Amino acid sequence: MTGTPYAYEVQNVSKRYEKSSAPVTEDVTFRIREGAFFGLLGGNGAGKTTLIKQMLGLVRPDRGRILLFGRSVLTHPRFTTRTVGYMPQSAFALNSLTVRESLYYTAHLRGLPARAARLERDRLLDLLDLGHLARKAARQLSGGERRLLQLAVTLTGSPPVLVLDEPTNELDPARRRQVWDLLRALHRTDGRTIVLITHNAVEAEQVIEQVGILRDGVLAAVGPPAELKIPLRSHVRLTFSHPQDRPPELPDYVRVRSHHGGRVVAHLASADLARLAVDMDLAALPEFALHTATLEDVYLRHA
Repeated sequence: MTGTPYAYEVQNVSKRYEKSSAPVTEDVTFRIREGAFFGLLGGNGAGKTTLIKQMLGLVRPDRGRILLFGRSVLTHPRFTTRTVGYMPQSAFALNSLTVRESLYYTAHLRGLPARAARLERDRLLDLLDLGHLARKAARQLSGGERRLLQLAVTLTGSPPVLVLDEPTNELDPARRRQVWDLLRALHRTDGRTIVLITHNAVEAEQVIEQVGILRDGVLAAVGPPAELKIPLRSHVRLTFSHPQDRPPELPDYVRVRSHHGGRVVAHLASADLARLAVDMDLAALPEFALHTATLEDVYLRHA
């Protein structure tokens, strides 16, 4: 490493494809500190995948530059490959390999000698509870099992930076919790820099320290979630359920955002909370919750 406090420095990066009428990324600038847990949020077509491929040196930007620990990802491709573990949304290259072969050969390709590669393979099989699938071909795995294999391959060789594209897609609740617990541990105890690409702001808020929100290739907002919530701090979200045949009467200052199947999501000004306790019998509802702005609210505001 070079001593820079930043794992990534993305500087004025723009990219336009020939057949595209609009840029895929436009003048994107942000930095990710070493050891940070960074979330990149955006809807379909926002430019997340293209930006990430530029950060990995897989796509050359039309202008701007991207530094990884002070080194250009384009002029130091081997350094980038050794430093970053990338988990894409799909990994067809693994189809013909068994789970154990995928891990062994990845470790070997990342510079581990044969014995160390076998030890690394066994460590990851145990870490992600994949031992019972070790001799199974990747193409025979379920969607959730493939995601766990992709994560294991990404972790092989303990790269200091992890770039994870929707890592919990297709996982059942128990496996999702396992993955989040593992990522928290890698971040907290190993000091890994983790870049999480997702459109699920609810999950992202549980782990990230800094967030960037992409909209149509432009970085609409970037910063710690708490700072991005400041413009929304005067708003409160009310969620509740009710018997479908008896919806409650709502005060006019409660603005309903969604109402389906007896479940309501609404917003109100924090100044109206005292009135709400008088105007609605919340205790009579089967369930209700009041909370301040979430990262999902920030995401919807910008994206």
